[in-house]
Amino acid sequence: MRKTIIVIVVIAVLGLIYGFSTYNSLVTLNVAADTQWKQVETNYQRRFDLIPNLVESVKGVMKQEQAIFTAIADARTRYSGATTPAERAAAANQVESALGRLLVITENYPQLKSSDTVQTLMSQIEGTENRISVERMRYNTAVQAYNLKVKRIPSSIIAAITGFDEREYFNAAPGTETAPKVSF
Repeated sequence: MRKTIIVIVVIAVLGLIYGFSTYNSLVTLNVAADTQWKQVETNYQRRFDLIPNLVESVKGVMKQEQAIFTAIADARTRYSGATTPAERAAAANQVESALGRLLVITENYPQLKSSDTVQTLMSQIEGTENRISVERMRYNTAVQAYNLKVKRIPSSIIAAITGFDEREYFNAAPGTETAPKVSF
């Protein structure tokens, strides 16, 4: 009888240890995904800080392209007012679309391409876009690790009990697979 009680206590203690360990692992993975999303947002902010400089450098030469500048400014405003990752991603996708059109236009204006300021800023934006792409990939990797932990048995039981739900991956907006068309 005494051995049975000891076995039950040992199993209960092991179960508690597993429960705490799983909970802590879920917290760690959840925070890692949050941290990675902040990296995405940091690069979005870098992009938004660079854009006004580029716009000001290019404005004098490209007055007829005011619609693109307005679209960029509107998307920046939407991003600033966004409260969820999904809203921020949607606003960031709008910026990407406008930037794509802007990049196509700058390629067609030789006087713009020769401007050192524009070239430097374009290079900075290109680098930022690459950073954003990498950070989005890292975010999705962090979300994947977290979601796997939330879905796999037996950790899914602890996740359900403690309120850990699946997270959303970053998804590109529909239509972003198509290159922007610019006509003059």
